[in-house]
Amino acid sequence: MSDRILHDSFDGFYRDPFGAVREGCVVNLRLKMPVSCPVNAVYAVVRMDGGISARHRMDEEDSGTDYLTFSVSVSLPERGLYFYSFFVEQEGNSFRLFRQGLHDTNMEAGDEWQITCCPAGFKTPEKMRGSVMYQIFPDRFAVSGKILTEGKMEPFRVHGSRNEPPDGSPDENGIWNKDFYGGNFAGITSKLDYLAGLGVDVIYLNPVFMARSNHRYDTADYMRPDPMLGTEEDFAELCSLASERGISVILDGVFSHTGSDSEYFKDAVSNPDSPYREWYQFRHYPDDYECWWDVRTLPCVRETAPSYLDFIVRGENSVISKWMNLGAGGFRLDVADELPDEFISELRARVKGINGGALLIGEVWEDASNKISYGKRRGYFTGGELDGVMNYPFRNAIVRYVRGEISAESFAGAVLRIYENYPTDALLCSTVFLSSHDTARIRTELNGDTGKIEAAVALQAFLPGIMCVYYGDEAGMEGGGDPFNRGFFSVPGDGDEIRLIYERYLCLRKEKKALRDGELAITAENNALTVVRRSGPDEAVLSISPEMALSIQSKNSLSHSSKKVYPTT
Repeated sequence: MSDRILHDSFDGFYRDPFGAVREGCVVNLRLKMPVSCPVNAVYAVVRMDGGISARHRMDEEDSGTDYLTFSVSVSLPERGLYFYSFFVEQEGNSFRLFRQGLHDTNMEAGDEWQITCCPAGFKTPEKMRGSVMYQIFPDRFAVSGKILTEGKMEPFRVHGSRNEPPDGSPDENGIWNKDFYGGNFAGITSKLDYLAGLGVDVIYLNPVFMARSNHRYDTADYMRPDPMLGTEEDFAELCSLASERGISVILDGVFSHTGSDSEYFKDAVSNPDSPYREWYQFRHYPDDYECWWDVRTLPCVRETAPSYLDFIVRGENSVISKWMNLGAGGFRLDVADELPDEFISELRARVKGINGGALLIGEVWEDASNKISYGKRRGYFTGGELDGVMNYPFRNAIVRYVRGEISAESFAGAVLRIYENYPTDALLCSTVFLSSHDTARIRTELNGDTGKIEAAVALQAFLPGIMCVYYGDEAGMEGGGDPFNRGFFSVPGDGDEIRLIYERYLCLRKEKKALRDGELAITAENNALTVVRRSGPDEAVLSISPEMALSIQSKNSLSHSSKKVYPTT
């Protein structure tokens, strides 16, 4: 007989329902006490984030010979984060009981259990859940026709060859990011059949607004596409032809700062009566102002300034409405942590008002369910603000596990914490990615080891969320940190091993409903990992040995003979 006190939030016996819930939900909690630990009373101690704790006395149920079982039902009337622990009273003694790891308990030390409670009406676009996304850095993907330089903000230079690496240092005047390859909307349009062949459902474009730099996070004009990318008509055609292939196009929304060479900021610093002056945060007008991470070329905006909200969100011809009317199917919000909840809420309402099936995701690097930024708990899910986020915790866990930096057990713990904390619909709309414009490419992270790359891609395909491929990863492109992760797209060869890996798992993603919207189970033992996704009768199982050998099984219980083992390299 064990003397452990038992409560496992992943076991429906101890907590039902599992994971995140909706406001007004009743959660049933159970605790098992060993008979060797006699008690007078047991309480569930529940607090809403920022509020006081309430004790709920637990009732004793019919118990066995080794354990006494205590239970209580707790109502969660409001959306928000709830935390709970237990309090045990004995004759002449009492103690608190906290969480230890994922499945165990501990006396007087540890963490509280978390319950994420989202709005009753919160929903995400069904079409996007578990879909396949392809991220494109627009200057670096494809060129169709001549390179468009007329009207391009200076200084800039165009690479003589697309095989040249990106500039890794500033020019003689200290200016960064002025080198271009000439990628354009028409070039992306020319690759739509290629993307459709990969099984892509969503294209995510890094910024396309007019800007000086090649990354275009320094917006100069929200209402114009960058001239080197093409015209509004070119963008509309891209969206229209993508839609014909069942592909949506979402844009990078850079709304926490502008470029210092934007017309908005230049007018604000030169004219004390400028209508744009209230957009910016001047410590001493006009030469001392808040800027993003102290980068003077990226002055921060006051997102809740009425005229800024009108311009970006509220106005009939706002930035959001303009680009969505041209065909954009949603937005990825850059540095969502630096956007006030009020701003995101209004932006979401406008986006969904134009297109209820549009996608709104945010750049958040940590657990987005309980994130605190600038001293405030964020309402990404509890406030019903975002459909999903970039799932950096999943990405970090995959890379570290495949590199041998963490065990299978640690990997499982990192993934299951997110699985428990995120609302299911939001998790399925959060991107599972291996590389991005802000990280080294996966081939570089794994030193070109194709066995490890396949293990990483397999995990990416099996974990819940939007499977997001960074342009060129399927072609085996390499690159460390910015800017070397932003080289020009290399076309993969038909027999390229890495291309075949991606094709295999992208096909599996499309074929298996379980991989798109199924429940997740992970077991880890002796550094071996098993990942199971199940949706009704459809099931897919990934097993990874300590040596990174893979096996995949697919089952459909409606057809007893349908068990299939997929070959791996």
